[in-house]
Amino acid sequence: MSQEISTIRQLLQQKVFAHSSIQRFNPYSIAVFQKLKNCHTAAIGVHQFRCNNSNCLHTHRQYHSCGNRHCMNCGALKKEQWIHDRMSELLPTTYFHVVFTLPQELRSLCMGNRTLLFNLLFEASHHTITTLAANERWLGAQPGIVSILHTNGQDLSFHPHIHCIVTGGGINKYGKWIAEKRANGMFLFPRRLLENTFKAYFIKRLAVYFKQDLLRIEDENTFHESMLAIHQKDWNVYAKAPFGGPAQIVEYLGRYTHKVAITAHRISEISDTNITFSYKDYADGNAVKSMTLGHEEFLRRFEQHILPRHFVKIRHAGFLTHRNKHARIASILQQLNLPRAMPKIKLSAELFCLINTGKDLSKCPICKTGKLERIATYVNINGRLINILELNNRGSPKPQMKLKHETHKNK
Repeated sequence: MSQEISTIRQLLQQKVFAHSSIQRFNPYSIAVFQKLKNCHTAAIGVHQFRCNNSNCLHTHRQYHSCGNRHCMNCGALKKEQWIHDRMSELLPTTYFHVVFTLPQELRSLCMGNRTLLFNLLFEASHHTITTLAANERWLGAQPGIVSILHTNGQDLSFHPHIHCIVTGGGINKYGKWIAEKRANGMFLFPRRLLENTFKAYFIKRLAVYFKQDLLRIEDENTFHESMLAIHQKDWNVYAKAPFGGPAQIVEYLGRYTHKVAITAHRISEISDTNITFSYKDYADGNAVKSMTLGHEEFLRRFEQHILPRHFVKIRHAGFLTHRNKHARIASILQQLNLPRAMPKIKLSAELFCLINTGKDLSKCPICKTGKLERIATYVNINGRLINILELNNRGSPKPQMKLKHETHKNK
């Protein structure tokens, strides 16, 4: 019988993310696991609220989130904000989905050169799309590209690949909008051409990195054997049928943009020694299966997907590159006689919750009439929770309460 999701979250923090084997990882990964362990606990901080109804005066605690991009508890608000911002960039054209995958023979090399080869994955995929799109036969223009790096398979194996959303139309060198040329459900480019262009560029750049001694390699013979193998095999580029429309694009973005290696909802049980989770076996017709790993092995697999510090996993290319992007989109809309894009708004946690759940976080959960007003905000400073609302010109803050590692449930 599966454990409750709240129990799963607590056991992850208390048993898994506190496991002694974490100390064998690099300092950055250790710091990430420390944040995951402390998310929504008093170890990070807490807001304290009080109902303004004089007949109630209920006090309510809201523990701070860690905000780490690898956290299973965080990211929902960032994801919705990112999707909202992209809505203003959608255009009346077909959108295509392309997935560029690193061959299995290169995965161990990538593990030891993550930043370098992750960047090369982006570079090679963008080069492939923009080069083919520049050809008059296929488009003769620069399309808009949104790319997202994923590193994991469903079973937490190391499986680096990049998802790209590509516009069917684009702008030429004069800024003129060029409509898509391939219709009737056909993909933007022939798949074999995609695969060969991607393969040739990646191998060429990899050879340059080797000559420049930029790659960390344990054994040169193994490297040359891998290079020979990837020369001889076909590379896989997955080209999905066009999206149906903006609604499908947004649904896709919501599923993939801020995805973590595994969510708590896929975990069914955590014991003192093991963790059991579900996964899709794509080699067996997408059959849903169950896998049980020891805590140490689960953490080893999870750590593979902690991205390098400050690494940007969502990137834009083509006419969606950030420099002058809004001016280009405004020009395209004007050429198509469409209204200007709606201005972007900043989503607060309260507004996000109200839109998605209908729950008003400012309303007192006890009396249902009063409003919760913040009376204190405690942050962890050197192991003590300090009320930052009382900080003023009087000097150093006085400790308000001892640090207690309470659960992430609001009280």
